[in-house]
Amino acid sequence: MTTPPVRSGPRRAALAVMAGLAILATGTTGIPSAGADTAKGGGQPVIGKPATDHGCARIEKTLPTLADWPKVKSEIKQNPADEKRVAKILSGMTLAEKIGQMTQPEISAVTPAEVAQYGIGSVLNGGGSWPGGDKHATPKAWLDLADAYWQASVGTRTKIPVIWGIDAVHGNNNVYGATLFPHNIGLGAAHDPCLVRDIGAATATQIHATGQDWAFAPTLAVVRDDRWGRTYEGFSEDPRITRAYGYEAVRGLQGGNSGGIGDKGVIATAKHYIGDGGTLKGTDQGVNPSSEAEMINIHGQGYYGALAAGAQTVMASFNSWTNADLGINEGKMHGSKRALTDILKQKMGFDGVVVSDWNGIGQVAGCTNSSCARAINAGIDVVMVPNDWKAFIANTIAQVQAGEIPMARVDDAVTRILRVKLRAGVFDARKPSARHKAGSAGALQARELARKAVRESQVLLKNNGRVLPLAPRSKVLVVGKSADSMQNQTGGWTLTWQGTGNTNADFPNGTTILGGLREALGASNVTFSETADGVDPAAYDAVIAVIGETPYAEGVGDLGRRTLEAAKLYPADLAVLDKVRGKGAPVVTVYVTGRPLYVNKELNRSDAFVVAWLPGTEGGGVADQLVRTSRWSEGYTGKLSYSWPKSACQTPLNPGGEGYDPLFPLGYGLRYGQTGSVGTLDETSQDTACGSTGGGGTATEDLELFNRTDVAPYKSFIGSPENWGGTEIGVDGTAAHAEISVVPSDVNVQADGLKATWNGGPAQIYMQDPAGGSDLRGYLNADAALVFDTIVHQPPAARTVISAHCVYPCFAEVVATSLFQNLPAGSKATVKIPVSCFAPNLDFENVNTPFLVYTEGAFSASFANVRWAPNAAKDPDALKCSDLT
Repeated sequence: MTTPPVRSGPRRAALAVMAGLAILATGTTGIPSAGADTAKGGGQPVIGKPATDHGCARIEKTLPTLADWPKVKSEIKQNPADEKRVAKILSGMTLAEKIGQMTQPEISAVTPAEVAQYGIGSVLNGGGSWPGGDKHATPKAWLDLADAYWQASVGTRTKIPVIWGIDAVHGNNNVYGATLFPHNIGLGAAHDPCLVRDIGAATATQIHATGQDWAFAPTLAVVRDDRWGRTYEGFSEDPRITRAYGYEAVRGLQGGNSGGIGDKGVIATAKHYIGDGGTLKGTDQGVNPSSEAEMINIHGQGYYGALAAGAQTVMASFNSWTNADLGINEGKMHGSKRALTDILKQKMGFDGVVVSDWNGIGQVAGCTNSSCARAINAGIDVVMVPNDWKAFIANTIAQVQAGEIPMARVDDAVTRILRVKLRAGVFDARKPSARHKAGSAGALQARELARKAVRESQVLLKNNGRVLPLAPRSKVLVVGKSADSMQNQTGGWTLTWQGTGNTNADFPNGTTILGGLREALGASNVTFSETADGVDPAAYDAVIAVIGETPYAEGVGDLGRRTLEAAKLYPADLAVLDKVRGKGAPVVTVYVTGRPLYVNKELNRSDAFVVAWLPGTEGGGVADQLVRTSRWSEGYTGKLSYSWPKSACQTPLNPGGEGYDPLFPLGYGLRYGQTGSVGTLDETSQDTACGSTGGGGTATEDLELFNRTDVAPYKSFIGSPENWGGTEIGVDGTAAHAEISVVPSDVNVQADGLKATWNGGPAQIYMQDPAGGSDLRGYLNADAALVFDTIVHQPPAARTVISAHCVYPCFAEVVATSLFQNLPAGSKATVKIPVSCFAPNLDFENVNTPFLVYTEGAFSASFANVRWAPNAAKDPDALKCSDLT
């Protein structure tokens, strides 16, 4: 039985939130307030500037249920003089120049000379891409490249300046030394639209410091299933919050100038249009089955706020919009004319630019990464085609000449591009290094604002015995993997795409949570032991355990059919808590996470429990709330912007949904003086994947994957940033990317293996059934092991994992760094990993990749005789799952 938390004020607030969303769910229309949604005579609704509190958009108690897509009145109006100037420029452009403006390559794949040669309209840098490939590139290095692109563009016949877009999603997060703010899930918990505005403005200043023009932010996903790996990019599951935040995020980024984008602002991007947060099972780039009413009233709300504030660009989403029962078959958003043109541009009245996502056109039926007339005809204006941009230009010119793409569509796209560039002031701006705050190291810093954001975002779930706040000179023991980890507290989209591969040295201006505690309590009062070994908790006033998720971003972060149980995802965290609980000192858990998880076991082992989300670089903000210092003021004010589950598979979990019964409801959060007494919670685990019914029989024969050659239906591949889609290893046993190469190798007999050599970059070798997944539950039932023979030629220099995939991004992995490091170099060894180590995170009913080795550093090893072998997990030399974490 679950003893419900005791709540007073927060409970009432949560119920009010639920009531507001119930209105939306049942279709009852609320009363519009000033500036809210209106419709004349039952016609199309009209949305403009929102009602405000303290000068910022108000989070409304209820939102009216809209019967149709609204007309959105943008604060940035069309300027007749600009329109005349655009028409004049357009009339003098050649077809090739127009297509150049529509093309957006990645900085690693295009030179300044090529920008000039092809008349490129914009460039981008993806996550983990920096000038010269230098992770620690200085503002000057960024500006030198920005200047070079700019000079190349204005030296062309048309003199149209190029613009540079960057994923600045929690500050200028690709840039070494920049202050990074809490991810959006934390900002949602702050319930403070003014804070979001201020962070947008600070981010724009950071972007000016390095010379970019365009931020690919904010994300406006209204997340329905927290298994999605991008949950933390959404402000809330509550569309009321997303609506208000969308407005203020754009105001902050663009400078709040009604005449355009001021010299202190950058171009904002409302993304990902539309429905990215509503896919089935939280699958990234999956299918959103929403009805049109749900799209309008849930997933559209953030766009109404952002477009009303004058957002100048909208990024199309990877997801599909399909529901056969309702007659909806839009397919991929990148190819949906109805979504991009009929709804966004015509019904809503958006006159800015629609940009595709990374190679997004390649997912449209009948298209490739370099050729997609359908996407352009659907309404894509700027095509993000990172590497295949030359082929894209050639193909698109040919498609226009052949009549597949009307010239009127091209002219509309380029008109929009030129309009946005004029509104952004780039036609009249000086080179990037001569602009506002360019090159300023101080402009990258916003530490006090970030620390304030961290304080406001913390949510106190439990405070038995009023353990918090701690006295100013308390003596504390700090444990847990995330206490002294900038990588864990900053999360994905931080310096690198997935946020992995970072160390504390990569954040010279940040403070870990441990550092914040030392500042608050005095270093002599803080003892740190990550694993809690060899310490006596009774010698301290309190134990502070900082645990939780490790970094991930899109795709990799999806849980698929894995459960939400934190103890299964991160078993070492529970082991740390078990070492300190009940040992004479109260335990305060600080949970670092990008989504709500099933943490009943962790809650039971904690006297107080704080959700810190992904706080960014200012870990001192976490400490400010834990300790009664001068910064502590009123204490915890954060409230959940996502419902918190009480069981391992309780997702989707949203107010108004069927059987809504969370452990902590949307809007819950304790304040000072509230004990939040939480009794002993149910610790039931789900032994199978969410939705699995078990079964599958018992396997009796080996499943061979590679035996001197590929065993059908499996084929061997390598993958890397050069081609994550996979390059098949040839019949000669060879394949090569810049990051990884494979040649035949002698392991047991001549040429019976594959020797993989990693050259220091992220890459993988794997064996996969190209046709899809198979039901391998019988191997789990048969105590099978993943068995392979290996020779380590060079031990791994970085974290290395072995994984099995249930159609990516569904996968499970074990950490094999120590395994390979400890094997004798140059000698053959047989490795046996129980397939149960992959449960329950792996969907054994749908395994398509039974073997994959991935690392991010130098490594060389040969692999042979790869198979799943029944009963091998019971062999004396089989590894233990606990050895692989």
